[in-house]
Amino acid sequence: MEKEKFSTVVIGAGQAGLSAGYFLKKQNEDFIILDQESQGGDSWRKRWDSLRLFTPSQYDGLPGFPFPGKRGSFPTKDDLANYLLNYAKKFSLPVKLSTKVIELRKTAEGFEIITTDGSLLSDFVIVATGTNPIAYIPEFAKELNKGVVQIHSSEYKNPQQIPGLNTLVVGAGTSGVEIAIELAKSRKTMISGKPTPHIPNFLFRYAGRALWWFLQNIVTRNTPIGRQARAKILTSGAPLISVSMEDVKKANVEHVPRVKGIQNGLPQLENDRIVAVDSVVWATGYKPDFSWIKIDLEKNKGWPETKRGICESSQGLYFVGMLFQFGLSSGFVGGVGRDAAFVVNHIHQSRKSQSNTVEPTT
Repeated sequence: MEKEKFSTVVIGAGQAGLSAGYFLKKQNEDFIILDQESQGGDSWRKRWDSLRLFTPSQYDGLPGFPFPGKRGSFPTKDDLANYLLNYAKKFSLPVKLSTKVIELRKTAEGFEIITTDGSLLSDFVIVATGTNPIAYIPEFAKELNKGVVQIHSSEYKNPQQIPGLNTLVVGAGTSGVEIAIELAKSRKTMISGKPTPHIPNFLFRYAGRALWWFLQNIVTRNTPIGRQARAKILTSGAPLISVSMEDVKKANVEHVPRVKGIQNGLPQLENDRIVAVDSVVWATGYKPDFSWIKIDLEKNKGWPETKRGICESSQGLYFVGMLFQFGLSSGFVGGVGRDAAFVVNHIHQSRKSQSNTVEPTT
């Protein structure tokens, strides 16, 4: 059976993949977008109930379609999920759902994409699988008492999901802080870890345009401050936005040192204190997993090294939506469009260059 072929295959139909699709369609490219979810926007729809974006709605739109929210409001995760669904419909983007990519291989002619629904061939591939591929939980979590309920923040929905009276949230990034504040309304809650730097709320609210310009144009891989920020973010996580450790204090959440291991079945902190808890939420972030890409990639902290999304070690392979791909805003919903435009323009120019190449006669 002959395999279906496209000029470009986009893997992932979140904000990064849809942005790439928008620009591919403008260039009249032959392409398809693959996604493992059964409905557009489901990767957001499945997140915790009270989640809101930490950027105001005016900075949450994708190319060609402003986010339809009140200026200054912070969309819910369902608002964004529905927006992504409508975005694909508005621009008639060719999204194929319920199709998980199992392997990506290089061929003599281009690429082979092996999926749960057969194999495809393409000249170009854009990997747009997001910044949160695999939930990370420390290995020592297995040593917790069986009676201690533990989940990763990616599985968290609401406080009713977690039994008990004493909960420890491990990880003081934005997700950990938001979850800890919510849990503190119904139980004694602790949060452990060193918080990332905080971007004050008033900057987005009252100086949003200037701040967005700064994040887009100054905090990038082209500047010393951007390169320094990238190194810290890849190691320690993104800054706190919309919440702060002051909010943690006001919510009566106890801030404790980092968890260093398990002692007698319970979490042990860096100061050797053992905390008696009956539930743990691991807000310990994610780790990249590109093991399904059967192509040698140069990596940094597990992330493919690219030039603004262009994989120089494998011609025709691109990435969009990675953490700090070009700038801090690369991982934001409203910031991914710039990277998508850059990548698609490179694909278009590559195709024009190929078509203008004349084979020598013999």
